[in-house]
Amino acid sequence: MSTDPISGERRFQLLVEAATDYAIYMLDPHGVVSSWNSGAQRITAYTAGEALGQNFSHFFTPEDRERGKPEQALRIAGESGRYQEDGWRLRKDGTRFWASSIINRISDEKGNFVGFAEITRDITDRRAAGEALAESEQRFRTLIEGVVDYAIFMLDASGHVTSWNAGARRINGYTSGEIIGQHFSRFYTEEDRAAGAPARVLHVAAAGKYEEEGWRIRKDGTRFWASVVIDPIRDAGG
Repeated sequence: MSTDPISGERRFQLLVEAATDYAIYMLDPHGVVSSWNSGAQRITAYTAGEALGQNFSHFFTPEDRERGKPEQALRIAGESGRYQEDGWRLRKDGTRFWASSIINRISDEKGNFVGFAEITRDITDRRAAGEALAESEQRFRTLIEGVVDYAIFMLDASGHVTSWNAGARRINGYTSGEIIGQHFSRFYTEEDRAAGAPARVLHVAAAGKYEEEGWRIRKDGTRFWASVVIDPIRDAGG
């Protein structure tokens, strides 16, 4: 039994139509919608019958339309071949979603300009997660900076100071401008440095938690007895 072969163009159309996570549609040279896939309908809630023939500026916010952003996007895509941005777009019901959009200039086989292809994805959830993370990090930084009874600071993998809180300023006497970028070995006594204590401490801490009590040196050269904990920091890849 034989079946009719599917042309390359038809396979491409089926692929585009099946892409429900992406709004993929064509625009004529003036920005009027000339094709509309199922992903575009799912994301914006406009059916093909409602979207075809509309100018794509219809999906921009009123303030972006007022600033001429749709026209600017087409101009850049037309001149450079591609326009990419993240920004607010509108659904049929007027609600907004945060979109990642790419607009590509389309030419025919002779090189004649025939319009644009736009691919848009709804990344509202990703943006919200990023904002929540940034807010959480800001709260954590505020908390750490407000702690004055403990010196809390970060080191890079080689032991250079990368952050410095108010407690570190109070206990050690150094401002952040004086100490960030400096090696943490300067807080050790001369005899501990000579014995290689800072390097040993980092080596042990890199394998797991390091904890000790010992003498440390302030900016003015005086000593204080310190309880120290050093924890390794790892990224998602370990």
